[in-house]
Amino acid sequence: MSDALEERNRLVQGVRARLEPLHTQIARVIIGQRTLLDRLMLGLLTGGHMLIEGVPGLAKTLAVRTLAQGLHLTFRRIQFTPDLLPADVVGTQIYNPRTGEFSVKKGPVFANFLLADEINRAPAKVQSALLEAMQEKQVTIGDHTYSLEQPFIVLATQNPIEQEGTYPLPEAQVDRFMLKLQLGYPSKEEELAILDRMALIEPDVNVEPVLSADDIFAMRKTIDTIYLDDKVKRYIVDIVHATRKPRDYGLAIDSHIQYGASPRATIFLTRGAKAQAFLEGRSYVTPQDVKTIGYDVLRHRVTVTYEAEAEEITAEHLLKKVFDQVKVP
Repeated sequence: MSDALEERNRLVQGVRARLEPLHTQIARVIIGQRTLLDRLMLGLLTGGHMLIEGVPGLAKTLAVRTLAQGLHLTFRRIQFTPDLLPADVVGTQIYNPRTGEFSVKKGPVFANFLLADEINRAPAKVQSALLEAMQEKQVTIGDHTYSLEQPFIVLATQNPIEQEGTYPLPEAQVDRFMLKLQLGYPSKEEELAILDRMALIEPDVNVEPVLSADDIFAMRKTIDTIYLDDKVKRYIVDIVHATRKPRDYGLAIDSHIQYGASPRATIFLTRGAKAQAFLEGRSYVTPQDVKTIGYDVLRHRVTVTYEAEAEEITAEHLLKKVFDQVKVP
């Protein structure tokens, strides 16, 4: 390894070390769920929105709230319900009869962290109101457009097993989420540790804010400097194209794919791979970084056909074939 590469790695590791106090604070509350916490960090560092799916009781909401508590940033939570209105999310205009003028009351979307709990319980008009905030980082109320404070990240949760009173998210909105995380149950050892820590009626756990917005922006600048070789760039493009035209890569799965990943997947794979390299203290991206975050970036962007559903073939199965078949540089 050259001296220049070692020096770049040391610089990245020095900036990366500023995340350790945040890890320490989160570990005071959350036990296990390492993948969830790593992806939450990755989303924070890349500015990517996240969709978190899991059965009740897996600490989805708790993990997001704990992360927000560890930062000097504003946090708001919206419980999505079927009767929610767009004004409940973005805000509204209020008429003052004395002055004859309208004033703006800003909604909970005006925060650095917005937790959209059970996002699939709200109707399409509410999802559309949230879409502008997610993509454009701005909100329109009446005739005026308001920029959202940065960083701005939407962290949404949904329950995969209780479908009564839920609405499928529009594909355009699903594509705005950088990552879709699927959580599993903790191990026996982790669940025993959860019992010891959280079985008290009033657990004595406090989280102190340890990072500011300036710290996050500094880390993002470092991530932008991480080296991405042309071969790895082509590998990322090949992965995405293999979900659209699998036969070009020797994959006979085109009858199972209705729609492949969008160009936004290419962008998010690149950002995510750089952030993954940063989290591992490296100044360069490897193909393994792409594979590590690949499923979370792509699983909600590959739409399977009815035939695939009938055969119980999921996007996960198809992505595994893509990653196994596409040549690694």
